[in-house]
Amino acid sequence: MLSRYRARAVAVAVGLALLVGGCSTSSAFGLGDPGGRIFAVGAENEYANVIQQVGGKYVQVSAILSNPNTDPHTFEASAAVGRLLNQAQLVVQNGVGYDRFMNTIEDAVPSSSRKLIVVQNLLGLPDSTPNPHLWYRPGTMPAVANAIAADLAAIQPAHTAYFKANAAAFERSLTAWTSAIAAFKASYPGTPVATTEPVADYLLQAMGASNLTPWAFQDAIMNGTDPSAQDVAAERNLFTQHRVKALVYNQQVTDSLTESFISLAKTNGIPVIGVYETMPEPGYDYQSWMLAEVQALRNAITSHTSTEHL
Repeated sequence: MLSRYRARAVAVAVGLALLVGGCSTSSAFGLGDPGGRIFAVGAENEYANVIQQVGGKYVQVSAILSNPNTDPHTFEASAAVGRLLNQAQLVVQNGVGYDRFMNTIEDAVPSSSRKLIVVQNLLGLPDSTPNPHLWYRPGTMPAVANAIAADLAAIQPAHTAYFKANAAAFERSLTAWTSAIAAFKASYPGTPVATTEPVADYLLQAMGASNLTPWAFQDAIMNGTDPSAQDVAAERNLFTQHRVKALVYNQQVTDSLTESFISLAKTNGIPVIGVYETMPEPGYDYQSWMLAEVQALRNAITSHTSTEHL
């Protein structure tokens, strides 16, 4: 479905022999935790962050995709990733084709005891879901946190109450974010915006913003293909005709076309907002990251301020 995401799976397949040959046991690589903590992996660092918040002192967590200066679409797995998956007792991944490379590695280092949370399946979403950036949906992470708590409790039943309490605390901590979403929607309903990709579309929808960029344009940019001339012209008109209040673009993935639209927006006095596919580090957790994205759009509307980097 998503060609740039498929490219990841191809890259993994090229190195599959390394993964299989280099992943006999976790102890062989010194990766086990002597403190008896549960070893968990988040395919994306936003999921790893939630695992850490729920598991607390009883987990040791690694993230595979974590660098906000790296294009997640071109990620290439290594033998080190295979070693992480080989020892993982709990894995959380996005699904919807976004991190298909995980399935390839999991098949290469199978484990009957590994707990696996695929967020797509947790939310009951079909493979045809057009926008894979599920962590921008306000309802996603509470469901993920509760699923993490349940799986951690299955691994270490003695700490069930601890995990459940942390998941509940995590959900409560999202109140500042969801309140900011509701306040924006009430104060600025139907705010017209443009986008390059659908990275933050779920959040924009929750905020009541009106995304005027043609879906075909977003989809083409997301998949690394050329949008039609008609859609390019329509996108240009959003800026030259001052039809939008802000441009929301994928800060991690730009090319000459998207850079030209960023420049065009600025030339026409339209603030630009960079959003991320992986959580900016250091300095953020999932809650503060999402709140910062809402505040960036609010600042664009209220004070005409651009926020290209968090």
